[in-house]
Amino acid sequence: MPRTFVLPDLGEGLVEAEIRNVLVKEGDVVREDSPLLEVETDKAQVEIPSPFAGRVEKIHVQPGQTVKVGQPLVSFGDATGTSAPTRSAPAVAARTPAPAPADTKAPAAPPADGSPVPATPSTRRLARELGVDLRAVRSSGPGGRITDDDVRGAAGKPAGAAQPAAKAAAPAGPAKPLAAVGLEPPPLPKFEQWGPVERQPLSHLRRTIAERMALSAALIPHVTHFDKADITDLNTIVTRSFEAAKQRGIMLTLTSFLLKAAALALQEYPQFNASLDAGAGELILKRYCHLGIAVATDRGLIVPVIRDVDKKPVMELARELATLAARVREGKATLDDLRGGTFTVTNIGALGGTGAIPIINYPEVAILGVARGREEPVVRGGQIVPRTMLPITLTFDHRVADGADGARFAQAIIRRLEAPETLFVEW
Repeated sequence: MPRTFVLPDLGEGLVEAEIRNVLVKEGDVVREDSPLLEVETDKAQVEIPSPFAGRVEKIHVQPGQTVKVGQPLVSFGDATGTSAPTRSAPAVAARTPAPAPADTKAPAAPPADGSPVPATPSTRRLARELGVDLRAVRSSGPGGRITDDDVRGAAGKPAGAAQPAAKAAAPAGPAKPLAAVGLEPPPLPKFEQWGPVERQPLSHLRRTIAERMALSAALIPHVTHFDKADITDLNTIVTRSFEAAKQRGIMLTLTSFLLKAAALALQEYPQFNASLDAGAGELILKRYCHLGIAVATDRGLIVPVIRDVDKKPVMELARELATLAARVREGKATLDDLRGGTFTVTNIGALGGTGAIPIINYPEVAILGVARGREEPVVRGGQIVPRTMLPITLTFDHRVADGADGARFAQAIIRRLEAPETLFVEW
């Protein structure tokens, strides 16, 4: 029998993906880790590598199809064209939807018989980035699967503090919370009785956005604080440094300064760099600062994450932001690019408008919205002078902070935007 590769566990509680592209055809001979398919799931378009080396015997999916975790994707024979016997490889077992029992034994040794190494696509990517041979890594995950922490341990890196996937997946989607608070929608009227209609199916990305926004709005009591920052001096710095930064391959924009200002303010007000565990009655304060930045694409709004923003100079943030945004718009973002955020910034300034009230990116507890800065008459020292004023909105979870807390946190961001010479000296 041929070996069959099924949709692996992609982490973060994801249970399905939409096939965007099939990168091989039946009869192709592929190497282990060579690209097989592109799938879209939870705001990411992800390239899935082959866990096997061999000949593609059958492709079970096609573009546009939605598949569940554990559903067959591609079947393989060996490289000579004959079908390879079925292996009881832990890679296939780890990718079945049934959960493995809790680990009670010592970590398993890696496969030594040429079987594919059991690891998710994001773990394989991490291993490539750290230069780790997965076959030399001892596994600690269910079914013998190698985890990100296993790879980091083999590379001498500290293990991540992320919760196990089973706990991350606890919120089972928006349907149950919505029904629980009485928000099950009533049947729609028959719109055809008033005129012609057209039904357009939602893309997987748009469905995901809709579900996450409904979940956030249903679970979190949102409150929004409005304010303005005088960014006249900051604009001068950006304009003065733009060409010098461009010569270094950096597109310097206001957004990188916003990220830095927010990160420094979060050190002062850590309750906004947190998540609420309502069931346990605990606020989870995150001692790291990974900020999401909303990026508009042709497929919808996607929020990639820049890590350790508080530790990076503005120039480095600008470089990383440009690279990450380009990868997102080209549909090449990985799941690792899109998860682990602690606070989100959304800047609609390039699109116009005088302000917006964004919805919190659950399970975060706050989001900073920024509109277009405009020159306005402002009173300074008894004189009316033109100043560039930036409208900001801070939306936060009223369960974890009061209005006064939100106002102070917003002011902490504004103070930094209004004093760029002293607060961004390291850039």
